[in-house]
Amino acid sequence: MARCGQKPGKGRYVCINCGEDLYLDDATDTLPPCAKCNRCDFRRG
Repeated sequence: MARCGQKPGKGRYVCINCGEDLYLDDATDTLPPCAKCNRCDFRRG
């Protein structure tokens, strides 16, 4: 599980609350809150 503010690495992340996809393009990108529901818990997709 990954949370907002972490740098979990490049790849696809799925919001645990609403299922919205989020993609990080670089290993140094910080995980933002979900654009759809503003929650902060994601699983790797």
